[in-house]
Amino acid sequence: MDDGILDEAYRRLHRTGPEFEGWLSNHGPMTVEALARHGHDAEVHRWLDDYLRRLDELPRGLRPIDDWRAALGDPKRAGDWLAHFDRELRERPWRDILGTWWPRLLPGIAAGATHGVIRVGHAVRALRADETSPDRRTELGQALAYWAARWQPVPGAPLLPAAPPAGEAGQGGEAGVAAALAGLPRIADRTGGIRERLGRLPDVPEWESSLAALRPARTPAEAERGLAELVHRASLDYLRYGHAEPVMLVHAVTAPTAVLRTLPELDPGLWAPSLAAAWSATAAVTAVYASPAGVAPPAVAPGTPAEVFARAARHGDEHVVKLADAVLDAHAATGDERVLAAAGYAAQLI
Repeated sequence: MDDGILDEAYRRLHRTGPEFEGWLSNHGPMTVEALARHGHDAEVHRWLDDYLRRLDELPRGLRPIDDWRAALGDPKRAGDWLAHFDRELRERPWRDILGTWWPRLLPGIAAGATHGVIRVGHAVRALRADETSPDRRTELGQALAYWAARWQPVPGAPLLPAAPPAGEAGQGGEAGVAAALAGLPRIADRTGGIRERLGRLPDVPEWESSLAALRPARTPAEAERGLAELVHRASLDYLRYGHAEPVMLVHAVTAPTAVLRTLPELDPGLWAPSLAAAWSATAAVTAVYASPAGVAPPAVAPGTPAEVFARAARHGDEHVVKLADAVLDAHAATGDERVLAAAGYAAQLI
């Protein structure tokens, strides 16, 4: 995958905070992992040299995390969360930490405009490739800490939905992924950042029913298939709606991608709740940023997956790189050439 380049990049980044310029997410760890993953090692440090100039220092802790529930979603405790996970990952195997904290953090999947879960997904993929790297364990700890500090539920989503027993319908809707996405409403007031926009969702009459419309997974296998379809359909939707908010609508694709990448390291009992949470994230981002009506898919130069990612790497914007990384996964899973165009479209728009 790389020749130590990713670990070097992580070491440079781990002196910086999870946010900068207010509450913009630090995309550095996610972007360098994607670049290294796809063989663009030579571009990692050059990209990072420019990006590091924008970042803030690592926040200092105030006091130990004694009551984790009370500290969830408190950005002032970011330094405390960083220290907490650094200590935990020194004392216990990383999969144990992930298994303990995933169900605690999952209900707050909107954290940092979904960047908490996205950063965790990249960190898990990096660790899966090299479990001996202390820098990758540190990255997982910093990713989990960011998610915890910015923990934020999607309005109207259950805190941790359970999978119905195999063979039983359980509670929930009956719509497939495509129909559920097509049925999402839009907020009327499209001003402000994501926190303000998410706060308007409870006032949308159709929101809760549309959020509940997706058919719940009855088995882990159904959950995995549902997540793969969610990534696929969200990638196609970017071609229709990306013009409305080119940057923010990237997260409708990358958030479920991160969850899908993490599934193999989780207890299968968590797969169905993970699909439900990923759906809530994609649904919320779509409802608050997508236009009411889509447009015809744009003309984008065709290319192989390697060519598509190389163009994204040359473009250099972190969202373009991360979307290219996600749609390459979707293409590998489905063979649908259309999803590759989403990365090129993002490069045109951003």
